[in-house]
Amino acid sequence: MSDVEEQTCRKVTAHEVDHYAEHGWVKLPGFLGRGLAARLLAMARARMGDDGQGNAISPMQQPFFNPEATHGARDPALRPLIEGIGANARLLMQRREGLGVRYFGDMFAAKLPAASDTRHPGAGATYFHQDFMNWALDRSGGMTFWIALDDLVPESGTMQFFNGSHRLGALGHYRTYGEGDILDDFPELLSRCTLSEPMSYAAGDATVHSNLTVHGSGENRTTGPRWAYIAIANPADARWNGAPPEAFDTAGMTLHQQLDDERFPIIG
Repeated sequence: MSDVEEQTCRKVTAHEVDHYAEHGWVKLPGFLGRGLAARLLAMARARMGDDGQGNAISPMQQPFFNPEATHGARDPALRPLIEGIGANARLLMQRREGLGVRYFGDMFAAKLPAASDTRHPGAGATYFHQDFMNWALDRSGGMTFWIALDDLVPESGTMQFFNGSHRLGALGHYRTYGEGDILDDFPELLSRCTLSEPMSYAAGDATVHSNLTVHGSGENRTTGPRWAYIAIANPADARWNGAPPEAFDTAGMTLHQQLDDERFPIIG
């Protein structure tokens, strides 16, 4: 394997593109080489500690996992991977020729063990939800790449998806479900869409899901963190819809403004 290949991901296949279009998600075995996955895991542990709690507590309080943002596309160690993700996102979006893909964010994510005392939020289940509403964008088409940095089993709290749920439109912001999740407001998901089994991942495997795909995971029932790297991509023509977002600062922005190149560079 070349030095370039060791810094980035493989290309999605035509079959994987078709699966994503039909189901709203796809699993990508061997998306990263194990060497690159190990280097990312070492980066995550250097920033967050072996227990996944050595970083500052995130201001975005949620129980799903403990996040640690990176320097993203500005980090030369991550740029080749982020550009590889962008090229794959362009294939999966299947938009018009010439339309690029924008970086939207990336982070290390440690789902903390549910049975342990934790200083951080992030030891709960990821209740079923869509991503689209809290991104404050005027159009869908974006997606999340969820990459396992270690070998993970369902007991780790791994991803599940409602197949075809991306075709049902926007189903509410995840903070509006009270103590429940999307199934309290939309129980028809259980009859209209089948639910995938919890995933098993080898280090370097990935899943990709549309920002309209309903997804979630159980608690981490193991004794250590569930380590993942998450990268988010959007179509280059996405614009701010005027809502207060959780993902970025809108100071100085105007309604329906296209995302700026400095913070959200073209990556594919």
